Amino acid sequence: MSQFASKIGSYITSRGLLHKDAPVIVAISGGADSVALLAVLMELGYDCRAAHCNFHLRGSESMRDMRFVEDIADRLAIDLYIKDFDVDARRRATGESIEMACRELRYEWFYSLLDKNNGQAIAVGHHREDQVETFFLNLLRGTGLNGLCGMSPRNGHVVRPLLAAGRDEIEAYLTEKGLGWIVDSSNLSSDFKRNRLRNELIPALNTLFSGASEAILQTMANLTESRDRYMEDIRNVGARYFTASGEIDLRAFAQAERHAPLLLFELLRGEGFSREQTDNMLRAATRSGGSFVSRGNHARDVDHGILRAPHYSEQPIHGESYPINLRRDIIEPVQIRVTRQHISQFSPGKDPHRLYIDIRALDGEHQWRLRHWQRGDRIRPFGKSGTKLVSDIFANAKLSAEQKASAWILTRDEEILWIVGLRASDLFTVGPSTKEYLQLTYIK
Repeated sequence: MSQFASKIGSYITSRGLLHKDAPVIVAISGGADSVALLAVLMELGYDCRAAHCNFHLRGSESMRDMRFVEDIADRLAIDLYIKDFDVDARRRATGESIEMACRELRYEWFYSLLDKNNGQAIAVGHHREDQVETFFLNLLRGTGLNGLCGMSPRNGHVVRPLLAAGRDEIEAYLTEKGLGWIVDSSNLSSDFKRNRLRNELIPALNTLFSGASEAILQTMANLTESRDRYMEDIRNVGARYFTASGEIDLRAFAQAERHAPLLLFELLRGEGFSREQTDNMLRAATRSGGSFVSRGNHARDVDHGILRAPHYSEQPIHGESYPINLRRDIIEPVQIRVTRQHISQFSPGKDPHRLYIDIRALDGEHQWRLRHWQRGDRIRPFGKSGTKLVSDIFANAKLSAEQKASAWILTRDEEILWIVGLRASDLFTVGPSTKEYLQLTYIK
């Protein structure tokens, strides 16, 4: 194994980015970073499916890029998906910028490939220099702690295995492998903000201040550590005002917490609400109320000082109930690896961190969810007759009040299949007529 592959493999393992039990959709443009990403993931033994977007924005260069990617896929003997996009049509329909239209089209397609292939993740080729550029872009836009931390190794189902590597390492690896790459001529122009940073500002900084980029990366790592602790404290404060159904007592929150506006914004940031919206929620708590919809299409109502998700919303109620898709790994609210297996591979065990479900449970239209315990919940435990109160199972396991409140329950159409990490039900179990099954593994 090459030294580069060993480094990237260690980074993937240390951050739990990928596993070997399901395919990875690898975005490939033909540039050095995406070619290296595909090559190194294959060297590491991952089941890769390459995906190339042709936006037809650069004339003959767009076709050159596509032909180059086809050649790389042939050399690496890998399945390649290619998609042609009409960016102008998208922009006419949405009013988006070129950059935003391309991004939305790209990721909509990537997620469709993820579902089609029962994949685990979408891998993209951002590297260390991209992090430095992101730092400056966010800084110059005006940002907070989160923006200064840069890109995360994982964002939902999108993973960035090359954040551990620099551009020089990437190009050296490709040279060692005998693999070429293409250069997007638009990257050489400084017409765009990121290109001006890449081509002018950052090289000048490194010339004037030796090791500037490395120092910035270290600062970002320090800020990330501080951010993680900061968010842990905010969640602990916010938990005092959450009800069992995920509502927030905004009046009590505002009266007791001196920094309530900042705290509420941080608590709801993940749902896509802006600071202006969360400030207005607090104002609405002492007035007639109001309704709010985030850019992430999450809905919240303020009614008599209480912030709640409206009954018609399909979005999660602040961690209380999450719709999930069992055709791929679950990332939120907890990590659960989902693998599809032939019955010949079945080896039953009593590990409460694993659940086995007959594949036929996915047939038809059903609502699969992860939610917290509710009073009166009952489960039909595997290997037992009749049903049992979930609260009794908690008591037998000697769980604390905090552990009970944080436990997750997997349901299909409100039937409980699994108290995650604790007890499985006898619904949809693997039996004599089973041909395929799902194995769900809780990553604690």
